[in-house]
Amino acid sequence: MEDRLKLLDGAAEAAFDWGTITWLVSGELGNSDTMTFGRVLIRAGQANPRHMHPNCDEVLHVLSGRLEHTLGDESFPMGPGDTISIPTGVLHNARAVGDQDALCVIAFSAPDRRTIMESDL
Repeated sequence: MEDRLKLLDGAAEAAFDWGTITWLVSGELGNSDTMTFGRVLIRAGQANPRHMHPNCDEVLHVLSGRLEHTLGDESFPMGPGDTISIPTGVLHNARAVGDQDALCVIAFSAPDRRTIMESDL
């Protein structure tokens, strides 16, 4: 899934076909024993694959752009200032709608956030 990973002054950027995740805080980076925090850019018209986190909750907050976020069987339109709480083990994903990229921040309740793709279940 990760096309490339590069370190950026204490952060790590993962690039995908749909956008990027810049990890700012995590156990792997060595700057937290309790959480993971990052910034996500989803390119206009693109979506990250449906997935879940078996070991942590996630909070996603939209900074700019618009998303259609699926959480389990529900779908939520999101825009700047909107926040969604994603419980442990619930399948979810986000699609940037419109002609603008979506920029979000994400936080996880574990320093070693794990991800399982829906296609691997």
